[in-house]
Amino acid sequence: MTALVKYDRLESPGLWRATVDARARDVVVSLRDATLVLSDPKSELALSHWSLPAVGRINPGGMPAVFAPAPEADETLEIDDADMIAALDAVHRALLRRRARPGRLRGLILTGATLLTLGVGGVWMPGALITHTASVLPAVSRADIGRAALAEVTRLTGPPCAGRLGTRAAAALAERLFAPEPVVILVLPDALQGSVALPGGLILLGRDVVETPSEAEAAAGYALAAAVRAETADPMLALLHHVGLRATFRLLTTGQLPEAALAGYAEVLLRGPADPPGEALLQRFRAAGVPSSPYAYAVDPTGESVLALIEADPFRRDPDANPVLARPVLAEVDWTSLQAICDD
Repeated sequence: MTALVKYDRLESPGLWRATVDARARDVVVSLRDATLVLSDPKSELALSHWSLPAVGRINPGGMPAVFAPAPEADETLEIDDADMIAALDAVHRALLRRRARPGRLRGLILTGATLLTLGVGGVWMPGALITHTASVLPAVSRADIGRAALAEVTRLTGPPCAGRLGTRAAAALAERLFAPEPVVILVLPDALQGSVALPGGLILLGRDVVETPSEAEAAAGYALAAAVRAETADPMLALLHHVGLRATFRLLTTGQLPEAALAGYAEVLLRGPADPPGEALLQRFRAAGVPSSPYAYAVDPTGESVLALIEADPFRRDPDANPVLARPVLAEVDWTSLQAICDD
């Protein structure tokens, strides 16, 4: 989500606790396009990155205002700056306005569904139902379904690795590659090889993706590949095909999937998707300012099956042609932290 223009690049002081029992620490709070950045006021080093759409106030009406990066997060942030509080509250209200109004939306959807059904002679083809449902889901519903899908996936993989410094580095990587899109990168400890995308802007990386390569650019490539696959084939479509027509119709008419509809989805997702088309992926590398060769050699050390990504690497021949595009994917300390995210 893009922050409101009125509050663009807003900064304020704040008190940050990394855990419930941690000592409060003075930070500079910076509002960015898709994230809230908490930095040390002396060194200006970023201490934490919060995905802006996920930030919530946990003491409505209280002062100082207390915010958290997620409903069950250990981190908290106290702010008494009126402008910053107003900005975060405005973002929260904007998200609430995007949420569907159940009665009104249900009536509109049912009316449209009826008309469409009549228009095709009383039979709504399964593919059309799934495609239509995926196309009309609001961003908030996609995020909710993505989190539910993640819960099903972690039944097999274990919960996402949550080393504090590594989590911060994953947030920095997501901002570097995808800002202002509100993408969240998570590292799973087991069962996943490579990368996959879930609805709602969730990109999952296997543990091997961050532990094995020597360069952050390789891990960035896996994240970009998952994003390209999601652009090429909406992951919501695959999810709805899995849950079936009855569950899809219930989602369309009520905004909710039946309980246990996602059972077995993890096994399907973790079978391993094919890599996206080379040209589409190369365009993503070029736009993100990331060399494609490290990712290519991580996928295939011989280079034979990924020759196009190596030969057409936009930064292989002249990486200094554009200083902006040649900037590092992660600082060395962040890359080291990301590689150790599953060790804590």
